[in-house]
Amino acid sequence: MRSAARDALEGRRRGLRALLPFIGPAFIASVAYIDPGNYATNIQSGAEFGYRLLWVVLLANLMAMLFQSLSAKLGIATGRNLPELCRTEFSRPAALSMWVVSEIAAMATDLAEFLGATLALNLLFGVPLLIGAIVTGVITYALLALDRYGGRILEVVIGALVGVIAVSYLVETTLSHPNWGLVAYHTVVPWLHGPESVLLTVGIIGATIMPHAVYLHSGLTQDRIVGRDAGERKRIFRFELVDVVIAMTVAGLINMAMLYMAASVFHIGHSGVADITTAYRTLIPLLGGAAAFVFLVSLLASGLSSSAVGTMAGQVIMQGFVGFSIPVWVRRVATMLPTIIVVAIGVDPTRTLVISQVVLSLALPLPLIALVRLTARRDLMGTLVNSRLVSTLAVVCTAIVLLLNVVLLAQTAGLRIPLVG
Repeated sequence: MRSAARDALEGRRRGLRALLPFIGPAFIASVAYIDPGNYATNIQSGAEFGYRLLWVVLLANLMAMLFQSLSAKLGIATGRNLPELCRTEFSRPAALSMWVVSEIAAMATDLAEFLGATLALNLLFGVPLLIGAIVTGVITYALLALDRYGGRILEVVIGALVGVIAVSYLVETTLSHPNWGLVAYHTVVPWLHGPESVLLTVGIIGATIMPHAVYLHSGLTQDRIVGRDAGERKRIFRFELVDVVIAMTVAGLINMAMLYMAASVFHIGHSGVADITTAYRTLIPLLGGAAAFVFLVSLLASGLSSSAVGTMAGQVIMQGFVGFSIPVWVRRVATMLPTIIVVAIGVDPTRTLVISQVVLSLALPLPLIALVRLTARRDLMGTLVNSRLVSTLAVVCTAIVLLLNVVLLAQTAGLRIPLVG
């Protein structure tokens, strides 16, 4: 791969052959944008509000493209990842605080991913939930073990699982017959009304622009292909930008398909569908067993791939912020425990998934603020420093996340927000 990339940088490979060695990191990061938390928030949003929150999916995906490109650029320009830079460039109390919040977010991420795969195994094969959680842990550890044979193999496997999810939702789109006029309208016309729509809006953003994905992408690019000078680093970033656009577009289309499928099938007559299990069982009489089966296959692929990527991100976060890491199997076992507890005490899995995504959104501002500050520093970024336009867009997007979080907290405290009912 690195020799092919070198050929591309020196002009011996052109066109698609030049791009291929650089494709991969964004697809690994994109898995975080189509994890089971997205299923939970998108299904509930479509069932309850129809097509009205599609604009949130589009907005979240555009913001994700921006932040993932900045994260990738940070790794390429500095040769260090975002947690490492936070440790060296910010005060020790600030870095430790960020680490604690990031670990909480990582736990929420693992909870969503484990629950999704566990539910899929239960509904597909009748595997008890506790056993399914253990099976999920074993399979994801096996996926991570592929990294010993080279990162490219893991990228290909993760990319294949993303492909399974994409094909599954292409099938679901064909079977569910969405109203394309309403899809187009609500994709570009904003709408919010009432606290539940705000909760789901924050959940969609938390499920899309995920803190651990922001941290991880810089780690995936920091030493994957190293530029020898500023010119090569700029060319590497241009290739990586294409990778980001392709991967995030695929993830965005999948998220939109999740929501408009739920809107098309559940909103009229089944608007109370608010969990993955009910969605699966309701799909059988409405669209047939094939649609329900495809839905679960995509959920299983999502849970397994995102759980593996979440563990990778956890390693980057710990190593970067505090300078040490733990064996992958130890982290895998530790992150299984919240899921096992949730399953054992009988908490509603899908509601837990939605709340986990809100936790992620509340944890999101810290890495975004750090990323915007660091990528705006010429002494760190050199010629890849953000332009004024890019920095302005990043600040605006971060402010949107902060505003939505403030609204959510205010409503949780019982305060009435006039603009949202």
